[in-house]
Amino acid sequence: MAHQRKIQDYNPWYNLLRHYVDLVLKLSYRTVRYVGYDKIPQDGAVIYAPNHTNALMDALVILAIDRKPKVFVARADIFRKPILAKIFTFLRIMPIMRLRDGVDEVKKNYETIKRSVDVLRDRVPFCIFPEGQHQAKYSSLPLSKGIFRIAFQAQELMPDVPLYIVPVGIRYGSFFRFRSTVRVAIGDPINVGEFIASQGDATPQEQMNIMRDVLAERMRESIFYIPNDDDYDATYEICAAVVKSRAKEFERESDGSRVNRLDAHFKANNSTVQRIAQIKEQHPEKAAELMRLGREAATIRRSNRISLASVSIKYPILSRILKGIFLIVALPYCVPVSILTLPLKAVCGFIFTKIKDFAFRNSVRFVVNLVLWPLLMILYSVIAYLFLPWQWALPVALALLPAPIVAHETWRLIRLVISDFKLLTNSDLRGKYAQIRDIVLK
Repeated sequence: MAHQRKIQDYNPWYNLLRHYVDLVLKLSYRTVRYVGYDKIPQDGAVIYAPNHTNALMDALVILAIDRKPKVFVARADIFRKPILAKIFTFLRIMPIMRLRDGVDEVKKNYETIKRSVDVLRDRVPFCIFPEGQHQAKYSSLPLSKGIFRIAFQAQELMPDVPLYIVPVGIRYGSFFRFRSTVRVAIGDPINVGEFIASQGDATPQEQMNIMRDVLAERMRESIFYIPNDDDYDATYEICAAVVKSRAKEFERESDGSRVNRLDAHFKANNSTVQRIAQIKEQHPEKAAELMRLGREAATIRRSNRISLASVSIKYPILSRILKGIFLIVALPYCVPVSILTLPLKAVCGFIFTKIKDFAFRNSVRFVVNLVLWPLLMILYSVIAYLFLPWQWALPVALALLPAPIVAHETWRLIRLVISDFKLLTNSDLRGKYAQIRDIVLK
């Protein structure tokens, strides 16, 4: 009888594509940082449990944690078209039903759970987003029970194999901007077998509920977490207003070594959220004033199209000067390559008109660059060789390789220079940020 191919089986075409995808992912962000890699267990099966904020990009940054193959699950409705189902299966993604799909549909998850357990038995890392849906916020959603059903059943079928649920916190510098930053923090794993044994007096349902609370807490510890309430926007604005000052407190370790900038900002932002909670508890009137300032600052900034990057940069005057010099020097190269990347922008813009959820925009940009830019490179290279001597055509083709990144960075810098100038000339907004800092930093 012929061997039935499993989703986790070795596929040379997948492995070849994987190298290219990882490369494009790294080029899609100015910085990709992984923290706590040593917490990933090496002695058993692993289920990754990341927060879900940025559609496809979340899966890609989990995939790139290491070179190990990984299997994912995604909502079942995207598998409805046969061609897409084949593509997702090739990419090692399995469908999972949600309650919104109907009770009868959810029953079909039994097959997915069986396949998930089989993946874990083969010691292939498995990833499921326990929040069940994405939201572009620095917060969290309630966890669904799918991950725990898979974990409990897998542990029952392989009692001699340690099984771990590993919380992962993904923090993007921006959910919607291409070439932002991403910080991926590995949290403390949960040993499923040991956890079940420690809760021996509880029913399986009660054990799942307890484990869900533990996992939710460990996931929150790994992310920049703002409570998703009426004060969310104001709190986020306040964090941005003080981060460059508060990050100084976290720039050095106890031994004097320098802390990575993303790590310092992560600690500073979470510390600010705790500081705001403290002000609310101890000084309600001052907290009300702080929230008012945060909301008003956010409204003014957005209406004037001022970037939060202008608010949170450490050396604003120096930053503006350096940006201006770079633009003057680089424009002779940046302008032509920006023109040559217009087809990428046109395709992305067209797709954006069909998608209401802005959280998918970076995923669209990633796929368009992944697929379309190599095709454009081939076209432009052929044209160069047709009209230029090869001694000129070769350097022209090589100069075009980083064009999407250069073009994007050029327009990003132009946008930031304009944003910086708007902030510099908006005394009302700068005054509100000064009042915010006076309250938070005292």
